Amino acid sequence: MDIQFGRQVLKNLEELIASGKDVNQSAKILFDQDPQGHNYGIGIILDGQGQPAKSSATMAEYAAAELQNCDAGVYMNSARHMQQIKEAVLRWQRVPETYWDDFQLALPSDAGTGAVKTAVEYELLLQPDITRIGIEELGWPAHKAIAKLARVGVEEISQDGVCSADLLPLYQAGPMNTTGLVRDAAIIRARAEAAAKNGQHVILDRAYSGFEFARLMDQESYDTIMRQSFELQLAPFLQAGVPTSIAVSPTKAFVTFAFRPCGLLLVYSPNKEDEKNRTTALNAAIRARGSSFEHPITRAFVKALVNDLPRLEVEQAAAFKRLAEAEKLWAKLVQGTPIEYLFSEKYAGLFRNPRTKKEAPEYIYGSHLYPVFSQGRCRLNATGLPEDESLAARHVQVFADYCLPD
Repeated sequence: MDIQFGRQVLKNLEELIASGKDVNQSAKILFDQDPQGHNYGIGIILDGQGQPAKSSATMAEYAAAELQNCDAGVYMNSARHMQQIKEAVLRWQRVPETYWDDFQLALPSDAGTGAVKTAVEYELLLQPDITRIGIEELGWPAHKAIAKLARVGVEEISQDGVCSADLLPLYQAGPMNTTGLVRDAAIIRARAEAAAKNGQHVILDRAYSGFEFARLMDQESYDTIMRQSFELQLAPFLQAGVPTSIAVSPTKAFVTFAFRPCGLLLVYSPNKEDEKNRTTALNAAIRARGSSFEHPITRAFVKALVNDLPRLEVEQAAAFKRLAEAEKLWAKLVQGTPIEYLFSEKYAGLFRNPRTKKEAPEYIYGSHLYPVFSQGRCRLNATGLPEDESLAARHVQVFADYCLPD
C-alpha cells in the first residue's frame, strides 16, 4: 500500500470533480492512468482477469449482416416486425401470455438509459399535471438527471419506501443500482397495491433482468431464474392492474455494451378505453427522440431477438455464471468482516455500495483499487474481483478494512 500515491490519486479525483466530471467518469480516468490498477468502478461485466467480458457473438453476427443492408441511403426501421419483437421480449421476460394483449412495445435508442428517459417522457405526456417523480434513495444517479431534463422535481423515498399518491413512482425492478440490495417481495407488493389504490401509473427500471438470482446458476436452470425474477419484480404490478412502463436494458443481460443497442420499453395497461391516448403518447415520445428511424445496430438486435432469442439467453446465462462465481468468492472471503452482509442473499447483482471510513479513498487508491467514491460510500463492481484467490483475498481485505457495515 502506497499512501502517498493514494493521496495523489485522491487529489486528482478532486480536480476532476471540480472540472465538471462526474464520479463515474473520474473513476475510469484515474484507473486508466495507473498501469497497476484494478478496475472496480466500471459498470460492465468483467471476466476474472479484470478485462471486459467478451461481447455477444450473436449480436456481432447480426450486426455484421445488417451493415450489408445499408448500401441504399434510405430510412429503415423495424415497424413491420413490432408484434414479433414484442412477443420475443415478453417471452424473454417470462411474462405469461394472458397479459400479452395488454402490452405495447417501443424501441428507444440508447439502451436502458433511453428506455427510462422515454418512459418518463411518455408518462408525463399522459399525465401533464405530474410535477414530481419519486425515486429510491441511493438509486441510479441518472434518474435525477432525467427528471431535471424533463423539468419536473424529484422526491427521494427510503430504499424500502412507497411513493405517495402525488408522485410518479420510478422504482428499480432488480438489484438496486448502486447498492445491490434486493427488495423484499412484501415491499414490492405494497408498492403495487398502493399504486392501484391511488390510481397511479408506475415506471420500473429493469436494467438487470434476472441478476438478483444469478447466484443460483449452479442449482437452477436459466428459465427458473428468469421466472423467479418476473414473479418478484413484475408480477405484483400486473396482477394489481397498475398501468406500468417497464424500461428494459439489454446491455448487461446479453453483454452488448460495445454495441449499445436500443432499449426495450414495455407499456402495460389493462384499460382498453385509453389505448388511443397511450398509442399517441408513445408514438410522440419515440418520434421526438428520433427513434422512429433506427440505427443498424438496433435493427440487428431486433432480428437477433426475433430469430435467435435462445442463443441470446445462453449468453445471458454465461453472464449469470460469471457473476455467480464472483459472488461466491466474495462470500467466502468476506466472512467475519464488516462487509460480510453485502454478500448475503439480501444483496445481488453487479454492484455493492458500502459506507466508508473518512480515510478510505487514499488507502484504497494506495492499493491500486479503483471503485467509485461518492457521498461517503464506495461503489464497487463485484465482477472486478480477480479469479486468483490469493490476489482476491488481498483486495477484499483492503475493502473490509476501510468499508463500514450499514
